[in-house]
Amino acid sequence: MKQIASKQGRSRLKKRLRRSGMLTVVVLLLTSGLGYRFYHQPKLDVDTVAPQTIVAPASASVEDVETTEKKRLEARSGVFPAVRVDPAANQQIQQLLRLHLERGNSIRATLGEFPFVRTSVLSTATQIYLRQVTASEWQTVQQRVNRSLLLSTRSENLPRLSPDQQQAVTQLQAYRQATSPQEFAQLLEAIATARHRYSATLSALAAQPAVQPEGTPLYSKTFLNLSDSDWQSTQIEMQKVLDRLLTQGIYPGLSETQLNQAINLQVKASVPVAAQPLAMQLLSIILSPNLIKDPEQTKLMAAQVAQAIEPTLVTIQKGDIIVRAGDPITQADFVLLDHFNLSQRGIDWLGLFSFGGLIAGAIGIFKLIDRRTKRKLRQRDYLLILVLVLSAPVVVAVSKSYTGLPAIGLLLGSFYGSVIGATVMSLLTILLPLGTEVIWRYLIPSAAGGLLGGLITGQWRIFRRETPRTREDLASLGVLMGLTQGLIYLIINTAIVPFWYTALGGAALSALSGIVWSIVAIGISPYLERLFDLVTPIRLAELANPNRPLLKRLAQEAPGTFQHTQFVSTLAEAAARSLECNVELVRAGTLHHDIGKLHDPLAFIENQTGGVNKHNAIDDPWKSAEIIKKHVSEGLVMARQHRLPSAIQAFIPEHQGTILIAYFYHQAQQQQPMDQVVQEADFRYDGPIPQSRETGIVMLADACEAALRSLGEATPAEALAMVNKILKARWQDQQLVDSGLTRQELSQISHIFVQVWQQFHHKRIAYPK
Repeated sequence: MKQIASKQGRSRLKKRLRRSGMLTVVVLLLTSGLGYRFYHQPKLDVDTVAPQTIVAPASASVEDVETTEKKRLEARSGVFPAVRVDPAANQQIQQLLRLHLERGNSIRATLGEFPFVRTSVLSTATQIYLRQVTASEWQTVQQRVNRSLLLSTRSENLPRLSPDQQQAVTQLQAYRQATSPQEFAQLLEAIATARHRYSATLSALAAQPAVQPEGTPLYSKTFLNLSDSDWQSTQIEMQKVLDRLLTQGIYPGLSETQLNQAINLQVKASVPVAAQPLAMQLLSIILSPNLIKDPEQTKLMAAQVAQAIEPTLVTIQKGDIIVRAGDPITQADFVLLDHFNLSQRGIDWLGLFSFGGLIAGAIGIFKLIDRRTKRKLRQRDYLLILVLVLSAPVVVAVSKSYTGLPAIGLLLGSFYGSVIGATVMSLLTILLPLGTEVIWRYLIPSAAGGLLGGLITGQWRIFRRETPRTREDLASLGVLMGLTQGLIYLIINTAIVPFWYTALGGAALSALSGIVWSIVAIGISPYLERLFDLVTPIRLAELANPNRPLLKRLAQEAPGTFQHTQFVSTLAEAAARSLECNVELVRAGTLHHDIGKLHDPLAFIENQTGGVNKHNAIDDPWKSAEIIKKHVSEGLVMARQHRLPSAIQAFIPEHQGTILIAYFYHQAQQQQPMDQVVQEADFRYDGPIPQSRETGIVMLADACEAALRSLGEATPAEALAMVNKILKARWQDQQLVDSGLTRQELSQISHIFVQVWQQFHHKRIAYPK
């Protein structure tokens, strides 16, 4: 016992040492790969103090790239956005002016001509007065006119007239004396008609709503008192003023006061004085900003301004002092020191060891989350994750603008699920800028695309859709990742450059790079799946295709087994879906679990279509048991020949576990003499027993399939009792101890099996003979 305990202790110690050694190697690989910037760090960097006075060994003129780029970025940010005239806005404003002028013309058509008589007969002022005067005042004027000028009348006995009344009376009396009574009567009739039209027009205007929010009517008495010639001139000049203002352009940010000042200047220079208030009021109503931003011109201007910035050169002559001892090193000093290889570049051991500590902490976080996911990652899985992580700094070293994170996130999520994918992407996003020279405004968009790809391709249902099952689904996801990457790039760069449209080109390029990386991931995915023996939902969907050669052969050469497989798959899928297991894996594994029966299809009862039972002719239960057990070993051989993943191969032996081939075991007991014991091991499968919930479910479905098919007009309660009996036998036979299935889940599985049986065993109507 002591020797056994000692061996076990040494074995555990070796495992621990091996794990520690592997962990150390991984930390070193990740530290050296992700932290390559620490291998070439300058000791004399910007803002460090010079230990001694350093003199230029030669004359030089060196470009300060960092300062130049900073100045160009500032220049781009300072560009005022270009604008252009919006034809649609101009058209709308012109249309509004036409509508208002047409309304004015309509009003004046109702009003009639003005002046309505010659101004040599009645002045314009008198005509305005007579047209709008009240009926009583007009009657007074008529009475005064009708008095004979030859009669002497005491004026002091008559009411005093207003100046307007007196002027009207004087002009009417003068016309009456100079013309015939008929012509004077025609004048009075013209005045009456004008008064009637004026009154009707005023009533129509009062019934219409005000144009301005303040309630001020646009067309008032001032407008009605304009002469026809002034109105025509006003219309022409208003159109010219509008054209000039629209040509000059109205900025969106222009205040109302500034706009009204511009209108006043233009109107006073050309519009008749009497119509100026109307023109200013009308133009202020219809005018609105007609300038819009011109992204293309702004981008061109920004590029031109940036290119116009001359490179910042740092010039020094041989023997001149670059930096004095004790002075802080400036950016210009560092450019010269680095040019002359005096910045003392070398390995930053402190930074490298600190970064190694961060790597170790990141690995610890990953392992903690890995244990909670219970995915049982293999060594080859860890190796693949390591390779994908190390590919990121390689891409960054080649091009600081790209990281490959979209492809890495898409592959990790597809291979290992959302939790692993999101964890690795998050840790990598933190570590990359610390250990490499990646530019953060390129890192964040690509990290967002990779994180999105890792989440959606995994097993979480947070997006309320199934896991992608075809390459086409992944291609669509790649487009979504690209659009996300472009949008994040646009948001980030808008914070740097105030005009978002100047970053559109970079955003489009970022989106395109995201799509390209997804194409790369889709292209290399099949090779990685085969090389690292991985199963993804897409590969499982491809393996479950009944047109694959192996499944097609099973359907043709062993049709009974194929039908049995289909029903078992239906049972197992329903149970797996209810228990939130990997349904795709269950489907593909179930379809291949009995491919070994192809070595001898007629040795199995489901393929014996009414013929002679082969085992009756053999009449040897030991040989028959060997033939039955051989479908497991032969199935594994076929699976390896067809390069099926190990996860699929596991269904072939584990669906049988180490169960007893009961029929031939009892037959052997009957044939064996009473004094000899039949070895039960000769009639048990070699195993192993199910090692996962998925293979455990398939074992139970395979055991219940024949029993459920054999039921005739049984009730659901009878079917449930039989299924529970079979599941209880497997549980008591210790076949499910390593599967992870619980006793409570067995009860759930039994009810699901019966529900599926009821769906298959539905009743049909009885057709007449």
